[in-house]
Amino acid sequence: MNADTHSIVFSFSDDAHGVFYSFSIGNASLLSRLTVTSDSDGELQRRTWIASSETWNNFWYAPADQCDHYRECGPYGVCDNNASPLCTCMKGFSPKNPQAWNLRDGSDGCVRKTGLNCSTDKFLHLEHMKLPETSSVFMNKSMTLDECGSLCKRNCSCTAYANIDIRNGGSGCVMWLGQLIDMRVYGTDGQDVYVRLAAADIGSTSSNKNHRAVLAIGITLSALVLVLGLVSICYLRKKRQQSSRGDERNMDDLKLPMFDFDTLMMATNNFSEDNKLGEGGFGSVYKGRLIEGQEIAIKRLSENSGQGINEFKNEIRLIAKLQHRNLVRLLGCCIEKNEKMVVYEYMENRGLDSILFDKSKNLLLNWERRYNIIYGIARGLLYLHQDSRFRIIHRDLKISNILLDIEMNPKISDFGMARVFDKDQIQEKTVRVVGTYGYMSPEYIMDGNFSIKSDVYSFGVMVLEIITGKKNRRFSNDNDEFNFLENVWRRWHEGTILTLVDSSMGNSYTESEVLRCIHVGLLCVQECAEDRPTMSSVILMLSSEAALMPRPNNPGFFLRRNHAETSSRNQDKTESVNLVTVTLLNAR
Repeated sequence: MNADTHSIVFSFSDDAHGVFYSFSIGNASLLSRLTVTSDSDGELQRRTWIASSETWNNFWYAPADQCDHYRECGPYGVCDNNASPLCTCMKGFSPKNPQAWNLRDGSDGCVRKTGLNCSTDKFLHLEHMKLPETSSVFMNKSMTLDECGSLCKRNCSCTAYANIDIRNGGSGCVMWLGQLIDMRVYGTDGQDVYVRLAAADIGSTSSNKNHRAVLAIGITLSALVLVLGLVSICYLRKKRQQSSRGDERNMDDLKLPMFDFDTLMMATNNFSEDNKLGEGGFGSVYKGRLIEGQEIAIKRLSENSGQGINEFKNEIRLIAKLQHRNLVRLLGCCIEKNEKMVVYEYMENRGLDSILFDKSKNLLLNWERRYNIIYGIARGLLYLHQDSRFRIIHRDLKISNILLDIEMNPKISDFGMARVFDKDQIQEKTVRVVGTYGYMSPEYIMDGNFSIKSDVYSFGVMVLEIITGKKNRRFSNDNDEFNFLENVWRRWHEGTILTLVDSSMGNSYTESEVLRCIHVGLLCVQECAEDRPTMSSVILMLSSEAALMPRPNNPGFFLRRNHAETSSRNQDKTESVNLVTVTLLNAR
């Protein structure tokens, strides 16, 4: 695509009937259109025409994350894509349907804890907000924010107010006259919204100062005595009790739905063999169905899994804070009767390896689906590396850790070896190398150094596996043996790389798209970590033919034969089940 996408100019206008969005294209050679998909997601897509391949390319799309879905958290619910759970009620509100809310269904929203009293109501100041839906609002462009607040205060039907325009210090007035719907909070940007609350839910700001001072002193002294007592008790208890059974039952700090053992036992028909999806050294994974009808996956850790309560909590905390359409979603956990179990969304198509490497099933993966899987994994990995509130290094990316939902959308799973980096941290070194040979980067295997580029290497290996349909292990060819990457590299230089493309795709692919993806894969598996692209660059190269792509250098294919088929955790386990490994090592 040679057209200049920067020539697309967007503009907004408004009148008495609403606000309008329009665009114009300065470059006449650029063809662009807006489409809405007809599937259940109803995705809005801006597409640009690529003349060389005669295809429409996704240039922009919405919803881009879960909070972009309309009414995700219902009335008076606030969606935060960087929080877990995703939905929270504003101060002064509580979930309307606590049971559904605890199961991560916020569509019923929140209700007021205290009824309004127009003469005494106050306003809660919310920052960095996306404004609620504006289908029932009053607007005045000439009013100041103070005038707007005064008018809202006098109008008992007014539920919130804000500036219309936040430029130059803010101007104009918009008032909501009904429920507040479709709100979300951003880490930065957004704007201020003032929400009407009962005075009792906000609290006094000026009266009873003396009373509060006396109360504060009393509380401080009482707390000091209490803390000293608790420190003594905890010290004696720690010396006396090494077992973690008491701690295992105290998981309230995780802020996750807790499932009791009996509920999960009923959901899995007493953990019957018919419900078992698979098992490994960590324990077993079962399919379950809750009384409400929701299908779930339950990982039941075995007693010899080597996982203590602290490690278990650490990974649960990590997974719970990650929210992205291409990451497996945690629903809750259970710690009861010496059991440690994780509950998460059920993936109908299980692991990508169970389809990709099965000759009876790989016909389901035409080129379009394989490309979408590659692109979805890239988006999920970009979220881990850059867009989440933490910088997460996965450290164990492989085909069997990619799960597929009913629509073949990929979900990254297994955060058992993940590490959290500071935003400005580049790499870390470990003396304990963990992962799966063939997917681990050279610098990690040889020196214990890992970084986001280690994950990029693993991603590159997966890209090449998805395109070729071949496992990352050695090949035999005319009595010569090559490992997977060496074989791909040789064919690339010989100009015969298309002979490695999985024949089960038939003629469903275009050569230019496949070659571009192979090129990206080879850039990701270059031996030198500094040469590998970041995931943001990977996504750009995958989605645009206009992106510049350097020539790849030699990949790190020096690990051969015995190592290529050996996992440092499991010996030649190629079939995955719907799981999230709970074995966080050396957590930060």
